[in-house]
Amino acid sequence: MAQSLKPQQDSSALPGKQGFLGPDRWWHLSFGTLMAVTLAVFMSWSFTYVDPGANKAILVLTILFGLFMAFNIGGNDVANSFGTSVGAGTLTMKQALIIAAIFEVSGAVLAGGEVTETVRSDIVDLNAIDLQPMDFVFIMMSALLGAAIWLLVATRMGWPVSTTHSIVGGIVGAALALGFATGTGGFEMVQWSEIGKIVLSWVLSPLLGGIVAWVLFGQIKKHILVYNEQMDVKLRELRRERAELRTRHKKAFERLDELQKISYTNAMARDASVYQREDLDPEELESEYYRDLHSVETRAKEVQAHRALETWVPLLAAFGAVVIGSMMLFKGLKNLNFELSSVGNFLILGMIAATVWMTVFIFARSLKKHDLSRSTFVLFSWMQVFTASAFAFSHGSNDIANAIGPFAAILDVLKTGQVNDEAGVPPAVMLTAGVALIVGLWFIGRFVIKTVGSGLTEMHPASGFAAELAAAGIVMLASVMGLPVSSTHILIGAVLGIGIVNKAANWKLMKPIALAWVITVPVAALLGAGGVLVLRAVFGA
Repeated sequence: MAQSLKPQQDSSALPGKQGFLGPDRWWHLSFGTLMAVTLAVFMSWSFTYVDPGANKAILVLTILFGLFMAFNIGGNDVANSFGTSVGAGTLTMKQALIIAAIFEVSGAVLAGGEVTETVRSDIVDLNAIDLQPMDFVFIMMSALLGAAIWLLVATRMGWPVSTTHSIVGGIVGAALALGFATGTGGFEMVQWSEIGKIVLSWVLSPLLGGIVAWVLFGQIKKHILVYNEQMDVKLRELRRERAELRTRHKKAFERLDELQKISYTNAMARDASVYQREDLDPEELESEYYRDLHSVETRAKEVQAHRALETWVPLLAAFGAVVIGSMMLFKGLKNLNFELSSVGNFLILGMIAATVWMTVFIFARSLKKHDLSRSTFVLFSWMQVFTASAFAFSHGSNDIANAIGPFAAILDVLKTGQVNDEAGVPPAVMLTAGVALIVGLWFIGRFVIKTVGSGLTEMHPASGFAAELAAAGIVMLASVMGLPVSSTHILIGAVLGIGIVNKAANWKLMKPIALAWVITVPVAALLGAGGVLVLRAVFGA
């Protein structure tokens, strides 16, 4: 793990500066090739999956739109999740990419679910119009394209936005445009109360994330970071005293005559042997040097420099493990149907908490002889990697549906010739979308990573861990209570909460991000509306 690397310092952030494709040309070529091969293989598979009579041009466009959407989710949403880790110096861009690739794709394939809803009746009532199967296809295609275009623009500007809001806006705009164009529907199709919940989430999500992160990191800073700074001052003072002690006694020794030097040297040799005993009695020491050194070492033992790391960090890690474990059990793994009882779930969480507490406590003890600031960095780095990985798995299992839902719905229509309430999600679709996700993270994710990792406030592994844990807790709590929140907005709010604690929040940068949140739904809606009209004109009403 890197110690102080910032996203803008990563060589991958400077494409084209050093010859063909820059210093990471082989990474660029590898991911480009991977995407091309995956696209070709999936295209071949899809031709056999849909009905032989299905329009192949529409199928090809659907695949391109769907993977384009997944590509941009990777560049925005996944980058947003790993921004704090890269910004804190816990992970480099390449390390974040590897972790994201493993956990995002694993979450999508293992726990992403076998079916997805096709008609988002909670946002727009598509049953209110005389919806033909191909019109439904055009709506979903337009929603994918509109959301993807907006995500690309936002990502390039470094604005972390909600992919869910983007796809919802695309569906609403496309459905309304179709309703008006055919005369079969209008604004009454939209469930405006649900749109109101999205508006509420603009305020609720960052506010909750900011408050929890402010409280959590405030306590971490008070009980761990500030305490460590105070201990560092004392340890530096003790090191200075030791150095002065050696210098003073060396000068005093040089002023002695030969017989005194021999006598003092013998006394020092005897004291050196006595000093190594566990049952040391300071009265046995003959030389002034060892008596003074013993006094300094006694005060050093009283400092208890690593007490905060050994006391609070294991408890904090155990609490984080419970939050992340709950997120995994009740949200990330909900589609695996483990059918565990409530008692079983709590027992699992208890075992996880106990194991993590013991592991971190032993790890903290093992760092006792190391530099305090370095020990703090290492401990929180490992904890942050854990939270980032869990977030990635949960994101892969849940939020990839933003790209998969409409995509799978279109494939289902092209296969069955009708609009069904649910559509099957073949593993090939999940895997292909996962690849596009990771490719998007590599090629364009650095813009959002820079914003989240260093643009809004400077990050340390401790603050990054606090932001991710706060966001995970709010997402979990909101899911249980049914509150309308956005994981992206929550994390941004959490990062700002960190900045408030450190009195270093970049409110100037937050203004365009907040504006981007507000216009996400209408912009995606306009793009979706235009897309559906173009598709109907090209392929026929």
